[in-house]
Amino acid sequence: MQTSKWNHYRNPSEKMDRNLYSTEIDQLGGRFSVQTPEFGNNSSSIAGFSSNGSPISQPDSHSYRPETYNSPDYTYTSHVNKAGFADNTDDLDYRLRELESAMLGTDQDFMESYDVSSSWSCDIDDQAASRTMTEMISRGDFKELFLACAKSVAEHNSITANYLMSELRPMVSVSGDPARRLGAYMLEGLVARLSFSGSSIYKGLRCKEPNGGDLFSYMRFLHDACPYFKFGYLAANGAIAEAMKNEPRIHIIDFQIGQGSRWVTLIKALASRPGGPPKLQITGVDDTTSAYARGGGVNIVGQRLASLAESCNIPFEFSDVSVSGSEIEVEHLGVQPGELLAVNFAFMLHHMPDESVGPRNHRDRLLRLVKSLSPKVVTLIEQESNVNTASFFHRFQETLNYYTAIFESIDVTLPRDHQERIHVEQQCLARDIVNIIACKGAERVERHELLGKWRSRFTMEGFKSYPLNSYMNGTIKGLLENYSEKYRVEERDGDLFLGWIYRDLVASCAWQ
Repeated sequence: MQTSKWNHYRNPSEKMDRNLYSTEIDQLGGRFSVQTPEFGNNSSSIAGFSSNGSPISQPDSHSYRPETYNSPDYTYTSHVNKAGFADNTDDLDYRLRELESAMLGTDQDFMESYDVSSSWSCDIDDQAASRTMTEMISRGDFKELFLACAKSVAEHNSITANYLMSELRPMVSVSGDPARRLGAYMLEGLVARLSFSGSSIYKGLRCKEPNGGDLFSYMRFLHDACPYFKFGYLAANGAIAEAMKNEPRIHIIDFQIGQGSRWVTLIKALASRPGGPPKLQITGVDDTTSAYARGGGVNIVGQRLASLAESCNIPFEFSDVSVSGSEIEVEHLGVQPGELLAVNFAFMLHHMPDESVGPRNHRDRLLRLVKSLSPKVVTLIEQESNVNTASFFHRFQETLNYYTAIFESIDVTLPRDHQERIHVEQQCLARDIVNIIACKGAERVERHELLGKWRSRFTMEGFKSYPLNSYMNGTIKGLLENYSEKYRVEERDGDLFLGWIYRDLVASCAWQ
């Protein structure tokens, strides 16, 4: 099982911070909270690069692990030590140029074996198309050039594609505006796709992966800067609290539990439930690759949640299941007959291969397995994007549109000159973008679907829609006030959507 985006515990022996949430929201007799963690001290480092753009080995760094997917879920945060960053603007600009050079290489890397400009006119038979291309280049039509380049890649027209890449290269920048920053990673994906090196570039992105502590810091910054994940967790907690509001015992199975911090609000709400708290059991499913960012096995999550439950006087039991979602079976979950069950899928199901990847459709198999457990409620949180079975060109268009909204929203709280922003985007977003564009078959693990498709899958397996509590709509709108008026939340047929201006970003729904 892969981890969706951000996930880490620094030290399993550390005590749980009892004041994780400073803004509390009444919900079902309990208290739901919006996370505003205090910062302590973590260290952070910039990957070093030699003068020719190649990575310089750092003694504390780790090579990229290709199957590690990170989750935004975390329990506490701490200040990143800024000593590893530039102390003045000139030094910062120099480091950004180094990083950008290492990410994108030089024009010579693209052109190695032939003079593209001299071959360009020979490659285009249609003179009208040639004139159109020339006009786009002369006026610097950034988006249209990218789409033309992607179309050339899709058609295996390497001469045209390489020529357009050489034109696009000076236009993109990991330190520019949202479109230029996104363009840097989209261009990297196109290069990898054209050269059939998607897997290797996806693994390395020509830079060093930070150590687990630094990776967690970048995850945390994105989690704090944008409300995507808090939105989903609040919606899921609300559905589970509503479905289980009168039950004396609750068992939650969390597929891709990450840090487990998504359950802090629910535990606090259950602690103040009229009539006393229920007995709570959480089964955390996660595979061993997540341990890199978390700093240890799933048992770390259990220790922290148990500490919180004890402080809230809630009888608590935790079971850890370190098994991939593609391998999990009913017996792994330890469900007792007649047990009241809630199941959570948070940014996880899109990593499961389906019928478009191979004969074993693990995406639907996992839903079928969960249905056989007769859960009282199942919650789903997923990115609202359509890149699973789309053709390459349409997948490129969708990725460009979706991540344009993401990068624009990041600028609101992590401005362009923010020292951490470049690392947040590179370590938490860039590999996903490259994977979507450059990788094929089983190597492409970022396979998002629109909620309409998820509804079809759930309905096919016998689930019925469980409308989310309308109270949560107002609660989430209150959360968004802390970010930007350009965020919006909409309820459609009992499902909730978080959007940025014109674009839906995250969908949350519940089933029974």
